[in-house]
Amino acid sequence: MYSKKVVIHYPAESSEKPIIYELVKRYDLMLNILKARIFPRREGILVLDLSGNRENFDDGIRYLKSLGLGVEPLSKSVSQNTEKCIHCGACTGVCPTGALSLDRESWRVVFDPELCNGCAVCVSACPVRAMEVDLL
Repeated sequence: MYSKKVVIHYPAESSEKPIIYELVKRYDLMLNILKARIFPRREGILVLDLSGNRENFDDGIRYLKSLGLGVEPLSKSVSQNTEKCIHCGACTGVCPTGALSLDRESWRVVFDPELCNGCAVCVSACPVRAMEVDLL
């Protein structure tokens, strides 16, 4: 089983297409919608935890790209600015997935993008805005 969190950016003309249906039925993929900004006849985003066998996963991603949708790993949209971070740990207390944690030996905030769901709660919790989420 292959699994990856992806961000799908879609243009207004694709907002009413059955994209999720096709991923499930045609490519036999399982998905969990982590975040969605969907409006009729407007561009939007979907953040999905997408899984299935590797061949179907790759075929599903190619299908999305063939429709003109932007597809990228979630890890490219969420980042920790280590130069800004003061390692106070405020973000670790609000992170619902454990993607942000405090290393007890170094007392530094550690970010694991594979655990992140893109919720952006950490952005408002961080006093210096060291966490950056670019899903727009």
